Amino acid sequence: MQTVLRRYSGKGAKELFDLLEKRKADVEELIGGVKGLVSYTLVRSGDGGYSVTVCRDAAGVDESVQRAKEWIATNAGEIGAAAPEVMAGPVIAHVNRS
Repeated sequence: MQTVLRRYSGKGAKELFDLLEKRKADVEELIGGVKGLVSYTLVRSGDGGYSVTVCRDAAGVDESVQRAKEWIATNAGEIGAAAPEVMAGPVIAHVNRS
C-alpha cells in the first residue's frame, strides 16, 4: 500500500477548507472513485488542513493527487490557495477499526 499526505497552509488555506467542508459530498465522490482506494481522510487544522489518502498502489495515490489538483483548480481557483506540501511513501502499518 501507498499513502500520500497533502498539507494545505498559508494563503487561502482556511478558505479552501471552508469550501471543501461545504462541498464534502463532491469531494467524497471524487476521491471515492480512485482505483485501489483503501481510505481517505480530510482534516481541518488551525491554518488550513490536510488530507491522507491510502491506496493499494502508487498509481492510485498519483490519481488521487491529480484529481485533487484538478478539482481545486476548477472549483476553488479564485481562492488562490498555495499549492500543498505533498508527502508520499509506502505504508509500514495500517490499522482500520470501523
